[in-house]
Amino acid sequence: MRILAFSDLHCDREAAKAIVDKSSSADIVLGAGDFGIRGERSTELFDILQEIKVPLLIVSGNHDRRSELASYCATQEHIYFLDGSSQEINGVTIFGLGGEIPSRSDADWNETLEEAEAASQLLRAKTHHVLLTHTPPYGFCDLQKDGAHEGSEAITDAIRRNTPSLCLCGHIHHSWGRIQQLEKTTVHNLGPMPCWHTVQI
Repeated sequence: MRILAFSDLHCDREAAKAIVDKSSSADIVLGAGDFGIRGERSTELFDILQEIKVPLLIVSGNHDRRSELASYCATQEHIYFLDGSSQEINGVTIFGLGGEIPSRSDADWNETLEEAEAASQLLRAKTHHVLLTHTPPYGFCDLQKDGAHEGSEAITDAIRRNTPSLCLCGHIHHSWGRIQQLEKTTVHNLGPMPCWHTVQI
């Protein structure tokens, strides 16, 4: 399966159009959150992204409103909102979990999960090929400018437990484009440019 993936569009309409333009060569498209900015405009880009003809699976970012994305996706036939849940497309199972994990900001717009809640939700992720998260796993593709790691330990633990082929994430802008190996799992902090991966069934 040929996967087109991205994260952190932050209302960038030109970046969204670039994703749509590339999507005709994909089997599925995955979006790792932060469609909006500071809790606003979470669904604004979907007047563009809904032009994608193949299944589009997304998680929310910390800049998004989870409830708005869930409500929007409920009205669409080929756009799936993953919120501690999975979806199987053509034999490939994708499990998704959004938000910032753990919370590192007390801004009222910041959508977060604490590690314990994330760990509980990730226990639902049994056999899956792709783990789609907004936050990277702790220690992998999560390096900030100051040298601090700001990923999630719950996500790292889930990857070690379930060994998906891919963990696709975003959130840490300083690590956009970075790819690392966590045991048998390829971790990729995507960023807003179109990124390609292939999963063997």
